Amino acid sequence: MSLETRSGSVEFRRVTKAYGPVVAVRDVSFTVAAGTLVTLLGPSGCGKTTTLRLIAGLEMTTSGQILIGGSDVTRVPATDRDVSMVFQSYALFPHMTVLENVCYGLRVGGEPRDRAVAAAREGLALLGLVGFDDRLPSELSGGQQQRVAVARALVLEPRVLLFDEPLSNLDAKLRRRVREEIRDLQQKLRLSVVYVTHDQEEALAVSDQIIVMDNAVIAQQGTPTELYREPASRFVADFIGDANLVKGTLKRTDERLAALRLGGVEFALPHRGATDGEVNVAIRPEAVRLRPADGTDAPLIGTILKAAYLGSHMEYTVGSIIGELFVVDSGGVAAPLTVGAGVSIGFISHGVTVVD
Repeated sequence: MSLETRSGSVEFRRVTKAYGPVVAVRDVSFTVAAGTLVTLLGPSGCGKTTTLRLIAGLEMTTSGQILIGGSDVTRVPATDRDVSMVFQSYALFPHMTVLENVCYGLRVGGEPRDRAVAAAREGLALLGLVGFDDRLPSELSGGQQQRVAVARALVLEPRVLLFDEPLSNLDAKLRRRVREEIRDLQQKLRLSVVYVTHDQEEALAVSDQIIVMDNAVIAQQGTPTELYREPASRFVADFIGDANLVKGTLKRTDERLAALRLGGVEFALPHRGATDGEVNVAIRPEAVRLRPADGTDAPLIGTILKAAYLGSHMEYTVGSIIGELFVVDSGGVAAPLTVGAGVSIGFISHGVTVVD
């Protein structure tokens, strides 16, 4: 299959989509580089699915420009955009076999049957579905149905492949396996992929870039590492990674660093342009360090309010003067802290960030 050479970029230039007085996407601009996987992430109603449908041509813009592979497709119908979409529901024809489902788009496009069958079998082999030709969708597991839907999209050799919440119908273990398969396939074939999900763990696992959307606009765009370590706002910090959002006191020490005080704990970190005084601080759950209180004065103390054993780690809710903290402790499974126990609280600085 020649998908590698056909991958194309996607560019939005100040795109707005309104339904009467309701604005679903507002003045959005971004670029998806050819051969990369970019995830649109956000809560329900944020505009991510509308953005995907605008790329596909299933919706038309109210204003702005959309380019695919450098060509303006703003007013080009869906049938002529050279993109394929994998839907949340898979949308397989129940009365057709696996092979017939995968052949369908090629046959509708006028491909001779023998060439369509050959391409379909190549696509099924790529997805690990050799020998499934004559099965009906009802005879497949959820993961197998998802792979058939991907094969059907791939054989059309689109410039851009779109995924709309592709794993939402699968159980947790299967979701992890299928998302790894999608990522491996994307990298192997250098596909251009735009992927919609509301699951932040899924987005972190598969993406080259993540676009976080909130209330019809882009809240932040960056690599998974950038968004997790340097969230631009309270919303992004809270949406990605279960951050603890607290107040701290900041005093700049030079052009880049500042001294941050949380309760009685003080340490240095980048001030990110914040002015001296009270600031909002995002603390990742794994950046909190707990140890049993030993009766001596500690800079910051707390009490275990909740404790949960999750096999590989403990999860705690800790009450303190800076607020309740959610803590993930992978080192304390052998000797877990108990509810009601007093603890001394510390932090590792690379998991603590000043946010707007």
